[in-house]
Amino acid sequence: MTTTRLSLSAAALAMAIGWTVPVSAQDASVAQELAAMRAQMAAMSSRIDTLETQLAAARAQAQEATVAANAATASAASATAAAAAPPAAQVAWKGAPEWSSESGWSFKPRGRMQFDAGTVSSPRGINDASLGFGSELRRAYIGFDGKIPGGFGYRAEIDVAGSSVEVTDLFLTYQASKEVGLTVGQHKPFWGLEEMTSDLFPSFTERAAMNTAFGFERRLGASAAYSKGDVLLQGGVFTDNVADLNNDENNSMSVDGRAVFAPKLGAGQLHLGASAHYHDLNDSAASVRYRVRPFIHTSDVRFIDTGNIGAVSELGYGLEAAYIRGPFHGAAEGHWQQVNRPGALVDPTFFGGYVEAGMFLTPGDTRGYKGGAFDRVKPNSPLGKGGFGALQVNLRYDYLDLIDAGIVGGRQNGYELGLVWTPTDYTRFLLNYGHMVYSDAALPAAGGDRDYSVDALGMRAQLDF
Repeated sequence: MTTTRLSLSAAALAMAIGWTVPVSAQDASVAQELAAMRAQMAAMSSRIDTLETQLAAARAQAQEATVAANAATASAASATAAAAAPPAAQVAWKGAPEWSSESGWSFKPRGRMQFDAGTVSSPRGINDASLGFGSELRRAYIGFDGKIPGGFGYRAEIDVAGSSVEVTDLFLTYQASKEVGLTVGQHKPFWGLEEMTSDLFPSFTERAAMNTAFGFERRLGASAAYSKGDVLLQGGVFTDNVADLNNDENNSMSVDGRAVFAPKLGAGQLHLGASAHYHDLNDSAASVRYRVRPFIHTSDVRFIDTGNIGAVSELGYGLEAAYIRGPFHGAAEGHWQQVNRPGALVDPTFFGGYVEAGMFLTPGDTRGYKGGAFDRVKPNSPLGKGGFGALQVNLRYDYLDLIDAGIVGGRQNGYELGLVWTPTDYTRFLLNYGHMVYSDAALPAAGGDRDYSVDALGMRAQLDF
């Protein structure tokens, strides 16, 4: 019995051992597989992390590339727009705004206003409504000028002071070289010093009598000017003033020239000049007339007057001289005007001239000079900037002789005094007095007297831009 129990126990133990050994082996194999799976999953997780990092980096690079591409596109668009757009205009101030561009275009409005008032005494026996006090808008110019690429320039200006519009300057210029300039259109045919000086800058409200009497005016034509160093040469061919172009009887032609030598002399500026003018009237019924007002424009009376003279042509010669040094200036001119009359009639020659001197009373001021003419006065201490402006006193002797070859138009001896106040570069006030002495005057006074004198007082307020 005991042996049997021992046998059964041994058999049971053997069976238990037999079962235990396979189960333990199986558990080890599963553990190994699980460990391998875990390792693979860890590797896959690590790989996924790596791929996600690489994807984020790729996205960042793509975003940077997109931003860079957009910036490049915007920059290219801006560059294209900038290239297509015109360059920005530059603005300068010269009494009025002047617009200019790097391409060579420029534009500037221009104008002037001159308000005059004055009085002329009346010789006994001459009763004229325009004598005595008078006032007027002497000039009211409006226009513009500028430059065009290629060396061209332009100016257009009209005077609206009268009852009708009058064309003053209307021309096109071309700068052929540094020394040579060409002009086509309505402009001055190179008269003498005072006439070539702008009416903005004369010493008195009115130019000397010869400039008005001999018909110095703008005309339509073509001209050339050569300027180098101290030498200026000007010449051109002209027809009539544009106001006369619609009149078939006005078809005259003229050839006009002027030479100026303007060197520095010591501390001053010297000016020497001469001009010549031939005017073919080109009309068998043409006539000329020389006359002048008494030192003031508000009166329509002319005390010396040749009346109409039948003429074929005119021939004029002029001499001019001036000197500027510091506050002082002096100037003198003379002009001879010969009339070629038809047939066997004697040809008269008339003469006009003046001598003047001026002095600035304000320190540091001097008279401007440019291009063979007097130029703008720029006060050393302008009003509004701690100064008074420029104050100048001028004296002039003004002579005109309209008597020759049987024509008795009268003689004038004018003694003139002027005061000019220039508070700023573009404003001016003038006060003038003239004692005008006439002999053989065209208008007789009481009792037929043709030798008498008148007194003229004139004032002007002026603005230009």
